[in-house]
Amino acid sequence: MHARRMLRRAVPALALGLAGATLALLSASCGDDSAASSTGGVPGGAKTIYLTAMEYKGSAEVSKEPLPTAKLPEGGGYVLKDPTGDPPKWEVESYAWAPASFTAVEGDQVTLQIVGINGAKHESELEGHDQQFTVKRGEVTTVTFTAGAPGVYTLVCKTHPPNMTAQLVVLPAAK
Repeated sequence: MHARRMLRRAVPALALGLAGATLALLSASCGDDSAASSTGGVPGGAKTIYLTAMEYKGSAEVSKEPLPTAKLPEGGGYVLKDPTGDPPKWEVESYAWAPASFTAVEGDQVTLQIVGINGAKHESELEGHDQQFTVKRGEVTTVTFTAGAPGVYTLVCKTHPPNMTAQLVVLPAAK
């Protein structure tokens, strides 16, 4: 048990360290040694990012695992279905964007290609970039915009809150 606790503590620190090292490598190795290295910026350009609107499902037989009694958060992003069938099984669902995080550089011309796999539709917004759109099952939705100021912006599905969110991380451009 002690090893698991140590691992749980080490993983977030390792992830942050890897993210920092990646940014440092990008800054140091992209372009010439002058501006990008001294400002910490990275070169940008046009980029296409592929996303998927997903639904994760799980189920269990009541005889092996009882129906949970705790309520899930409201909003449509989580669904707990009562037992049905023979033998009786209950189901749980959750909606999510995959990947849950994507990166661009300030000033990049970004094109999102989003395919709807599950859920009839996803009324969505990329906050901070004045982008509102609907993703439909079986279709590809294209969203094009210029990456704004450095920061973290939320892609939110208004149909499946609170959990169907993703993050756009905008890095500073090389100066």
